[in-house]
Formats: sequence, structure tokens, C-alpha cells
Amino acid sequence: MLLQIEQECLDVYKRKVEQAAKSRAQLLQVLSDAKLELSTLVSALGDKSFISIPETTLGTINEQLAAIAPALEQLLKQKEERVKEFSDVQSQIQKICGEIAGNASEQTGAPAVDESDLSLKKLNEYQVKLQELQKEKSDRLHKVLEFVSTVHDLCAVLGMDFFSTVTEVHPSLDDTTGVQSKSISDDTLLRLAETVSALNEDKKRRLHKLQELATQLIDLWNLMDTPEEERILFDHVTCHTSASVDGVTVPGALALDLIEQAEVEVERLDQLKASRMKEIAFKKQVELEEIFARAHIEIDPEAAREKIMALIDSGNVEPTELLADMDNQIAKAKEEVLSRKEILDRVEKWMSACEEESWLEDYNRDENRYNSSRGAHLNLKRAEKARILVNKIPGMVDTLVAKTRAWEEDRGISFSYDGVPLLAMLDEYAMLRQEREEEKRRLRDQKKYGEQQNTEQEAIFGSKPSPARPSGTKKVVGPRANGGTNGTPSRRLSLNATQNGSRSATKDGKRDSM
Repeated sequence: MLLQIEQECLDVYKRKVEQAAKSRAQLLQVLSDAKLELSTLVSALGDKSFISIPETTLGTINEQLAAIAPALEQLLKQKEERVKEFSDVQSQIQKICGEIAGNASEQTGAPAVDESDLSLKKLNEYQVKLQELQKEKSDRLHKVLEFVSTVHDLCAVLGMDFFSTVTEVHPSLDDTTGVQSKSISDDTLLRLAETVSALNEDKKRRLHKLQELATQLIDLWNLMDTPEEERILFDHVTCHTSASVDGVTVPGALALDLIEQAEVEVERLDQLKASRMKEIAFKKQVELEEIFARAHIEIDPEAAREKIMALIDSGNVEPTELLADMDNQIAKAKEEVLSRKEILDRVEKWMSACEEESWLEDYNRDENRYNSSRGAHLNLKRAEKARILVNKIPGMVDTLVAKTRAWEEDRGISFSYDGVPLLAMLDEYAMLRQEREEEKRRLRDQKKYGEQQNTEQEAIFGSKPSPARPSGTKKVVGPRANGGTNGTPSRRLSLNATQNGSRSATKDGKRDSM
């Protein structure tokens, strides 16, 4: 019985010893694991200065565990905080990289943290990388906003829908989303750049088209003398004739409907151009004829008008060229009028003197000119002035001949007056004047001879009563519109075909104004 009790006690003791040994072994394993974990944490965190780690191995196992436990607990807490920091930084890096790559929506879950290296150095590396990515994101966002602003301005000028244009690039680029939510991916930047380039090209094409239409409008307006109130309606078109691409910033300035409106107006004016051109051309032809008429240059107006009609109807000549040619003719005609002015002024003085000469001859033939009739004293004064003027006619003619010959030698053409060469007219006048002078001398000689015969007869037969003067009187008239029988030139200076042969130059003196 005692042996049995002793054996049982021994068994209990053995179990206690084994249990104690097992507990000690477990405690030692726990201590070893704690030390290993402590060492791993210290290695992972990479910083031993932030916490005191016990170095002693004295004391019981429990005492050693108790000494390690606070440090281990603090390190675990520090690890948890460090892992969170790493996770936050890596999440931001992952998000920005996804935004740059354009696949941010495809990313799921937080990035895995490498817990073997949770050192501040490693964390700092991630933070530096994050800062670089944040700067790149800021730069990209700034570039995106610049592109979007440019697209907005271009769409405004072109009259296009900005919202639909920009959302075709990426839905996040409209005004309803926040700035930070806008896409900054490489693809978005590329497509924005392409969109801006396409809009700029479209702007160039539209501006070029509008400038062409504006030039056509101005040419047609000038061509057809369009009033200013009609031109003002298209100021928004013509104001860009010399504008640069960058200089056009007014919203809607290059809208398609505006260009179409200008095209319709150009087409309308083109249809009116033909009929209007005839009207303008004939108006210029009338101006040309008036210039030639004032200069006493004879032309064939009917032939000129027929030629204008034929040119416009044939369509072989541009109306602008036709009108420019007529303007050139008008300018040349004015130059020729200026070159003929001195001679024409002398012709007018000569013709006025010839009219006075004709009046004076009529006055001298009037036997009652010295009667005290009404206005006789005025005619007497006029006769005195006329005699002075008539005496100057030969000098006038000589000067006129010299000036005309110098003019013809300088230009190599004949100086015509209403289609008749002026020198031929002057020669004819000189010849007729000479004939009149000879006729006057003949009449004076005849009268003298008659008076001599009468004297001789009176000496033989005695004096006889003088014959009675005719009772009729001739009224002296003012300047005549046409020359008299004495050969004084008329205002048109029309010469008889049989006189002097000078009429043969008439047709040569005509001009075709076209």
C-alpha cells in the first residue's frame, strides 16, 4: 500500500517535473520568438534610437519576457503606423500613376506593403517619388486646362459647341467636373493637342475663305457703286480682310452660318453684276464722251457702246478689267484735255474774235449806223473794241499755228477740233481772209475808178444830182451763232467739202473711246 502510494507520488512528481520542463521549454520558445520578432521589427523599422531595447539576459524567463514585452508592443504599434504611412503614400503613387497611364478606374484595392523594409529612408524615397508625381500631375493638369481653354476660345470663334467638342476627347473635361477630377493621361493630352491643332487648321481655312469672300464683296461693291448703308451690313465680314489668324478672337467671327451668309451675298451680287456692269460701263462711257466733247475731240459713241455690250455679253473679259480699262481711258482723256487746254483756249479766243469780225463787217455795211437810233452808241463802242480785236487776229492765228505744230511734233499726231485738223482750218481761214482782203481791195479800186469817172463826167457835162439813197435800213445784230458769207468760222468750224480739200481729214479725226 505504501509502495503504491509512493509510486503514485513519484508519478505525480514526474508529471509535475515534465510539466514544468514543458512549460519552461514553451516559455523559452516564447522568449525566443519574442526576441526574434523584436529583432525583425527593429530590422524592418531600421531605427534603434526611437526605443530602448533590453540587452540583459539576467532574471527568470518571465522576467525576461516582461522586460521585452513593452518594447515589442511599442514596436508593433510603430510598425502598424509605419505600414499605414507606406500604404497611404503608395496608394497616392498608385493613383497618380494610374491617372497618368489613363487606367485609374481599373485599379482595385490598396497596394501591398513590403513589411521587410519599413525604414524611414524607404518611406522618404516613396515620399520623394510621390512629390515628383504630384508635380508632374500639377504640370499635366495645368497643360490640360490650357488646352481646354484654347479649345473653348477656338470653339467660340468658330461658332462650335464647346461641350460636345471637349467631351469627345474625355468626359471629365467639361465644366461640370472639378479641376482635380479632370483626366491628365498621355492619351488625353495627345488628343487635346490634336483637337487644338485641328481647330486651328479649321480656323485658318475659315479665315482664308472669309477673307476671299470679303475681297470679292469689296470688289463687287466698288464695281457696282454699292451704297455705304448696304456695305455696313457686312462689316463683320470685311473687318477681317487683313487680320491674322491669332488676331481673330471675336466669338462667332468665323461661324459657318456667317460664311454661308457671305457666300450667298457674293452669289447674289454676281448675278446682278452683268446687268449692273452695263449700266456702270455706259455711265463711264458718258463721262468719257463728255470729256472728249469739252475737248472738241470727235469720237463714235455708238460704236463704243456696241463694243461694250459685246464684251460684257461674251464674258471674255472680266468686268473689273473692263471698268479698269475705261477708268484708264478716262484718265488718259483728262491728261489729253490738259495737254490741249492752252491751244483750245486760244481757239476760243480766235473764234470769239472772228465772231466780232463778222459782226463788224455787218456793222460797217449798215449805212444807218451813225443815226441816233436807240442803242447806236453801244454799237459804236462795240465797233471800236471789235476793230482793236480784229487787228489782233493775224497774230492770234500765227501763234495758234505755231502752238499746234509744236503740239503735233511732240506727240506725233494731228490736232483735230471736232474731227477736223486744226491746221487745215487755220489755213483755210487764212486763205479766206486773204480772199476777202483782195475782194475789199478790188471793191475799193472799183469804187475809186467809178468816182474818177464821175469826176471826169462832171467836168465835161456839169454836176448832176446824186442818186437818192435807198430808204431801207439794215439793223445791226449781235454776235451770230454761225459764220457769215465772209468765211468766218462757226463754233463747230464745219468746212465745205469743196473748200481747200480739208474735209478729207474729218474721219481721221474721229476716235473710238473703247
